[in-house]
Amino acid sequence: MTRRDELPIRPITEEELADWHRAMSVGFLQRPTLAEEQLQARRAQFVPGRLLGAFDGDRCVATFRSFAQEVTAVGGAFVPADAVSNVTVSPTHRRRGLLSRMMTEDLTAAKERGDVVATLVAAEYPIYGRYGFGPATTAAEWTVDVPRTGLDRRWSGPQDGGRIDLVDAEDVRKLGPELHERLRRTQPGAVSRSELWWRINTGAARFHSSWTEPYYALYRSAAGEVEGLVSYESDDKWHGKQPQNTADVNWLIAVTPAAERALWHFLCSIDWITHVKSGWRAPDDLLPMFLPDPRAARLTEQADWLWVRVLDVVRALQARTYEGSGALVLEVVDAGGFAGGRYRLEASEQGASCVPSSASADLTLDVADLAALWLGDESAVRLAALGRVREERAGAARSADALLRTSRRPWCPDLF
Repeated sequence: MTRRDELPIRPITEEELADWHRAMSVGFLQRPTLAEEQLQARRAQFVPGRLLGAFDGDRCVATFRSFAQEVTAVGGAFVPADAVSNVTVSPTHRRRGLLSRMMTEDLTAAKERGDVVATLVAAEYPIYGRYGFGPATTAAEWTVDVPRTGLDRRWSGPQDGGRIDLVDAEDVRKLGPELHERLRRTQPGAVSRSELWWRINTGAARFHSSWTEPYYALYRSAAGEVEGLVSYESDDKWHGKQPQNTADVNWLIAVTPAAERALWHFLCSIDWITHVKSGWRAPDDLLPMFLPDPRAARLTEQADWLWVRVLDVVRALQARTYEGSGALVLEVVDAGGFAGGRYRLEASEQGASCVPSSASADLTLDVADLAALWLGDESAVRLAALGRVREERAGAARSADALLRTSRRPWCPDLF
């Protein structure tokens, strides 16, 4: 058996993309063959130096891809990020340290580029804490029992003077990007979407051979402003001559509560639809409370979503805003060597400063737990109770919560 330190890891060339993709498909238990149309779509993702492969002879046996991304910090600032995806190790080459070597190489390059954080959506929970990532947002899915909602099924449009229209994929590619930009300016945890994202999610670029064209519905306010857009699909199930169809939401963007309410009510008003699956939403989404009977929206799944790895503590903490005033000295432990140290944070509603410090620490925490606190979703008091944050000064965890937690929970709408 080849020793772990003998397998070369390197950026792949574009000519090696098909072999790299085969290895990724094997790792994710997908079909290893790739149609030419899918390969062309993958080529559009290719950025020299950002796709790593481990090779045993001529065969790729591990994959890793990263790409440039922006994450919205609390307060609306866009933070440069190293987005990690397509991470696999073939079942024949597990436990040889390939992932650790690829991750170290990628994070080192990200730090040198000046990325503030790295991000990923973890397929398996136990893996990425070893590399300093912590779960920073949660996502939830509801299934709505439409007949139980109490909504008037004769609903024919928004009552606020707005309107809903069915649109085509071309309209979505034209109107969607600006709408999403408006959303991510106000939604902590949201990430940037490339032009390729819109092509993939409207079928213009085919990553999967089983692509099915969804429906798209657009909400315009009474003033004619585009404020909401939803992509959804439906099945075709009948029982005893009665429709039992489900509308599955792929994604829904709304920049106002009125748009959000109108789109959910629209989905619940479609003839033959008896259930609506919300897709992944924020854990404090307004959906249930838009219904006369909120119990009609049953929480069917809730899980960690966006994981964050802080690479630059100073820039990360200075990028976000704070609802209160105070100071904290944080001892950040980072086994990876990218962001460890002692830092003094001084924050107020007017802004924040963060500098290295030799003062006594108020809290000691791992860099992964700092990531969980950075977007405002996790509680330092809760982490202290779990033994993951250590109070060096009595009451410091409560002080941290007063500074760091947010009134609405962060949310990442995207899987990448």
